[in-house]
Amino acid sequence: MAGMTLEQLRIFLAVATHLHFTRAAEALYITQPAVSAAIQNLEVEYCVKLFHRIGRRIEITEAGKLLQIEAQKVLDQVLLTERGLRELNNLQRGELKLGSSLTIGNYWLPEKISYFKRSHPGITVNCTLANAKEIYEGTASGLFDLGLVTGDVDPDLQAVLEQEVVGHDRLQIVVGTSHPWFERARVTVKELVETPWVMREPGSGSQQMFEQAIQRWGVEPTDLDVVLVLSSSEMVKAVVESGVGAAAIPELMVQKELQLMTLRAVSIVNSRKGSGTALDIVQPVWKLKHRQRFQTQLAIAFEHVLSPTP
Repeated sequence: MAGMTLEQLRIFLAVATHLHFTRAAEALYITQPAVSAAIQNLEVEYCVKLFHRIGRRIEITEAGKLLQIEAQKVLDQVLLTERGLRELNNLQRGELKLGSSLTIGNYWLPEKISYFKRSHPGITVNCTLANAKEIYEGTASGLFDLGLVTGDVDPDLQAVLEQEVVGHDRLQIVVGTSHPWFERARVTVKELVETPWVMREPGSGSQQMFEQAIQRWGVEPTDLDVVLVLSSSEMVKAVVESGVGAAAIPELMVQKELQLMTLRAVSIVNSRKGSGTALDIVQPVWKLKHRQRFQTQLAIAFEHVLSPTP
């Protein structure tokens, strides 16, 4: 028994993707007969049909679907191994894959990446921005070497993901110039239910932190008058700046607007008269990594950059 080769698996995956022998050959820059031979050898070797030939088209069989899943796992592991071997060359080349929630990626992370690139100019840093839930799941599935988010990790993924606090961000309650709160420095907890709110979507880390905070203060999220739910904090900021409602927005992204006085940050106090200690919403910036997946030297080097202490 000769056994299957990595090249056969690559050819098979190309055919499974394109469902066409010629297009698979073109994608791999090999001949169509070479593709056909590789598939035929696999089918003969293991006495299975990987594709149904139906006229001029093909369909993948159940055996083919099984091989597609397992072949992708094998080639992914080969890729990780190759990356690890290349990185032995003093971190002079390679690719670091990061996933970051939107606000962290736009306002907190760029300085860290710039510092890392100055130290390792040959390293490619690919950073995907998405909401926190997508970053948890991407880090758990191996899509990212490291994830950076605010808010709590989904309990179902806490056993898979290792978490470490690498920074903090404060949520500010902000309103635009036409809002009744704009001339006030403080509002009470009870007044939160008296104004319209513009919110992020449920998968957002900032939204999660805001809801947890008001629940601690005795207000349920369902008690708020939510007039808009938007998919980015930039959109939320623009809408509130134009005069629609109030919002909880990371301090990192409203510093310019607060200086220009197009937005006003109001403190929340748990007192009827508006006096007393202000209630803060401080959210940690979490670094996430898989507990069991191979950790590349690149990821380890970038973790040193993220560390809050030298």
